[in-house]
Amino acid sequence: MESYPAEYLFTKSLKGFFEEVGQLSRFAARFFREVVKPPYEFKALMNQSYIIGYKSLPLIAITGLIMGMVLTIQSRPTMAQFGAESWLPGMVSISIIREIGPVIAALIFAGKVGSGIGAELASMKVTEQIDAMEVSGLNPFKFLVVTRVAATTLMLPVLVIASDAISLFGCFLAVNLKGDISFHLFFTQVFSSVTFNDVFPALIKTFFFGFSVGIIGCYKGYNSVKGTEGVGAAANSAVVIGSLAVFIIDMIAVQLTSLFN
Repeated sequence: MESYPAEYLFTKSLKGFFEEVGQLSRFAARFFREVVKPPYEFKALMNQSYIIGYKSLPLIAITGLIMGMVLTIQSRPTMAQFGAESWLPGMVSISIIREIGPVIAALIFAGKVGSGIGAELASMKVTEQIDAMEVSGLNPFKFLVVTRVAATTLMLPVLVIASDAISLFGCFLAVNLKGDISFHLFFTQVFSSVTFNDVFPALIKTFFFGFSVGIIGCYKGYNSVKGTEGVGAAANSAVVIGSLAVFIIDMIAVQLTSLFN
């Protein structure tokens, strides 16, 4: 078995990485060109928004409820040591709205939607349905890619808002496990702690989360190779790279937000 020097393998991997980034950038640039050109696939966009947004809501909601309850239960003993249990609603709400809610929802979204898009488009590529659309005179990129990426970009912020609201309700339930606080008083403390600077940057970055999950899933599926084996590879890599992109975008967003605060 022929062996290669470590330097050669490193160079080859680095070259492959930059080639992949370049191809993904070209794919994203094509999306921005196609999204503004008529005809517009509004019906397909609405259908994808229903599939991607509405059908993902139960999973996002359950995750948000559990996340709010667990974070509250885990934080209570530490807050109690300092006699600061009354600050629990405000602290948990800021943690959820600023960071935990958007990131966890985006990771769940990448696992469910990103893998689904990658597998769906890869299977269409393998069965030559995409080639058949091109032969028929249709634009498969606009119909398959643009609608899905636009739907993920628009739907993830809506899902994050729903997840945050349900997480705060989970926090309310957990606070009342060992205490007694009214619904009105709880949310009064929440809204007195949360400011516009907490909500707005967290909401803006969810659009970038949704776009990255959608464009990566479509790229992996649309450019799938190796037949049926490529379907699984496309779904897997869509989840892994999409989740990594969420963390990278979140890190950049936090740094940018800190510059303006």
